[in-house]
Amino acid sequence: MNNDRASQVLAYLHSLQDRLCDSFGTQMGGTFLRDAWQRPAGEGKLQGGGVTAVQEAGKVMERAGVALSDVRGSQLPPAATARNPQLAGREFRAMGVSVVMHPRNPHAPTSHMNVRFFSAGDVWWFGGGFDLTPCIAYEDDIVLWHRAARDACNAVSPAIYPLARRHCDEYFWLKHRNESRGIGGIFYDDVNESTPDMPLTWEQGFALMQQVGNAYHDAYLEVMHRRRDTHSEDRERRYQLYRRGRYVEFNLVFDRGTLFGLQSGGRTEAILVSMPPAAHWSYGSPDPQMDAKLLPYLTTLRGKDWLA
Repeated sequence: MNNDRASQVLAYLHSLQDRLCDSFGTQMGGTFLRDAWQRPAGEGKLQGGGVTAVQEAGKVMERAGVALSDVRGSQLPPAATARNPQLAGREFRAMGVSVVMHPRNPHAPTSHMNVRFFSAGDVWWFGGGFDLTPCIAYEDDIVLWHRAARDACNAVSPAIYPLARRHCDEYFWLKHRNESRGIGGIFYDDVNESTPDMPLTWEQGFALMQQVGNAYHDAYLEVMHRRRDTHSEDRERRYQLYRRGRYVEFNLVFDRGTLFGLQSGGRTEAILVSMPPAAHWSYGSPDPQMDAKLLPYLTTLRGKDWLA
C-alpha cells in the first residue's frame, strides 16, 4: 500500500476524532478522556496503536466513545476473510474511527458511525456508514438523517446511496427479534475498484470516507440540539434501558466490528466501549404503548423512502 495514501487517511481520521470530541464533549459540557495506546511487535496478534476517547457520565452523553486505531497483523481474522477467502493468511493494515453515542435523554437517539480502511498487500478497500437508534422516534429526525446520508453519498456518486441504504437495512437486522436495530442510514463494506455493485477508485473511496464522517457529525449534532433538553419521565427512562438491551444483543451477536476486534486480539475495553453504561432485559416489554409507537419504524416501515 502506498504510504502517502495511508498517511492521508490517517490524518483525516485524527482530525475527525478531534472534531467529534469537541462537538459532543467540550461543547456539550462533557469531557472525553483520551487513552493513547501502543502495542509493539511481538505482543499478541496485533501491533500498532491508537487513541480511544471515552466520555462517561457527561451532562448530555451518558456514554460516548470515539476510538481511532491503526493496527497491523500477520494474518486477517475470520471476520474479514469470510467474505474474501482469497485473502486468508495475508498480512494486513487496518485503520479507522469507530463512534457510538449513548445520550442520557431518552428522547435523544443512540447513534453509531464507523469509517475504516484496510490494506492487505496489493489489495485495499474502504468501509463505513452510520445509523440511528431511537427509543422514541421523531419523523423529522428520520428525514434529516436519511437526507444527510443521501447527500454524503451523492457527493461521490448518485449510485451509492440506494445500495448503501439497502445494505444498512439488511445488516442492522436482529434476526432473532424480527426487527431492525434502528431506523437505518447507510452501510458499505469491502469497497474498492473491483466491487461488483459499487466500484470506486481509491480517490472516490477516500472522498466517501470524508463525506460520511463529516455528514454524521453535522446530522447528529443537529438531532442532539433538538432533543437533548426535551423533558422526560421515569417511564421513558425505563423504556430507554429496555431498548438498549436490543443494542447490546446486536453488537455481541452480529456486529462484524466487534467480532473483528475480538478475533484479532484487539483491546477488549476499547472494543466494548460501544456498550451502553446501563441496559435492562425483562420478560416481555415493560411498556406496550411505547412499543406501539416505536416498533412500526423497526418493522413495517423498514426500507421506507423517507425522502420521497
